[in-house]
Amino acid sequence: VKEHAAMVAALRRGDQVITQGGVVGKVVKVKDDGELEIEIAEGVKIRVIQNTIATVLSKTEPAK
Repeated sequence: VKEHAAMVAALRRGDQVITQGGVVGKVVKVKDDGELEIEIAEGVKIRVIQNTIATVLSKTEPAK
């Protein structure tokens, strides 16, 4: 549980993720209220609750 909480807390724009429902997408926006905006296809964005992220496929490098 602690590992999942740390993974979810470290999410940032550009990360490729899989939700618990099996949706694959790229994080477009991380909101303060525990919500993410994920792009699942070009121009198609959905809102998901941050804790429903099951896996992070690829991380982006932090902006300098």
